Amino acid sequence: MAEQGDSLEIRALTLPDEALLFIRSWWHVYRDDPHWVPPLLRERKRFFDPGVNPYFQVADVQCFLATRAGESVGSIAATVDHNYQREDPGAGFFGFFEFIDDPDVSRALFDSAAKWLREQGMNRALGPFNFNTNHEFGLLVEGFDSDPMVANPHNAAWFESHYQALGLEPVMDWYAYWLEAGAIDERILRIAKRTLDRHPEIKIRNLDMKHFDREVERMHGIYDDAWEHNWGHVKMERVEFESMASGFKLFIDPRFCFIVEVAGEAVGLSVSLPNLNEVVKKMNGRLLPFGWFHYLTGRRKIDRLRVFMLGIKQQYQTLPLGALLYAKTWEAGLAAGIQAAEASLILADNHKMRGPLEKMGARIYKTYRSYQGPL
Repeated sequence: MAEQGDSLEIRALTLPDEALLFIRSWWHVYRDDPHWVPPLLRERKRFFDPGVNPYFQVADVQCFLATRAGESVGSIAATVDHNYQREDPGAGFFGFFEFIDDPDVSRALFDSAAKWLREQGMNRALGPFNFNTNHEFGLLVEGFDSDPMVANPHNAAWFESHYQALGLEPVMDWYAYWLEAGAIDERILRIAKRTLDRHPEIKIRNLDMKHFDREVERMHGIYDDAWEHNWGHVKMERVEFESMASGFKLFIDPRFCFIVEVAGEAVGLSVSLPNLNEVVKKMNGRLLPFGWFHYLTGRRKIDRLRVFMLGIKQQYQTLPLGALLYAKTWEAGLAAGIQAAEASLILADNHKMRGPLEKMGARIYKTYRSYQGPL
């Protein structure tokens, strides 16, 4: 399938055979952007392999590539997530929507994705999601002056005008909070101490890497419950959660990962990741010949964290366990010499998570936005 016009070609790709064509197109789009962090080709190739990534068991995906005069100028993926159809029938996702600053390119790509989604019976498009809210998502609309943190997306400032030209409308904002190294606000410490004093049944501990599989099972139970009613949340099957956890295992630091237990039941979690982007950026997508050198020498110098996942089971959300987890994470970070941390991505309407962060002195420094449009 191909659409031709003024030498612009939009081609539907076959996965996994043409995954590298799709991925490598991003180098051209971002070649002049000093804050883009190239993904690791090996990891992305596995992510786009239906035989490896269990997400393809619950979703139909079609990738499209835009070329002009033989040069890649953009990409997009259209997704029908069957788990999400139970929550929002008729809503399809678009993501990996990358393009040069040319409205003909962005329009042709989006039209191709929209046409495919309509053919699958969808009547509305939501995005950008790579592939859903369990993965990278959101269009950066504020905060273009710094690199993204690990597992967060990035785009140029002019992307937003293309979304507007396509008739896409904002539907939800997500915030990235920034916290510089310093003393924890006394209010948060008092809340954390009072919670533990009043509730001796509450225990907080580090992730047990010696029993990682068992810990992943517990975390999945928390994740499935805590995020259930968040806007845009998609149920993550256990096999996919295990696959994601396996991918992070190599660089998880248990000093920054916590589980809250109430009377022995795991009810809350916090997973903070060292900002591997500080190293990955220098690798330019490759482990060889020099990528491993950058990784092995650079990871010891990482001094920033991303609070990647923090949630409490619904039954226990009346307790200030979020403040307890933030306090413990920040204490561990300061003890390890961490200079700054990002907590992201947090829904604009999630005041239970935003409140403790703001009390700690964190500020919003990046805003990501989700869009929707009728098909």
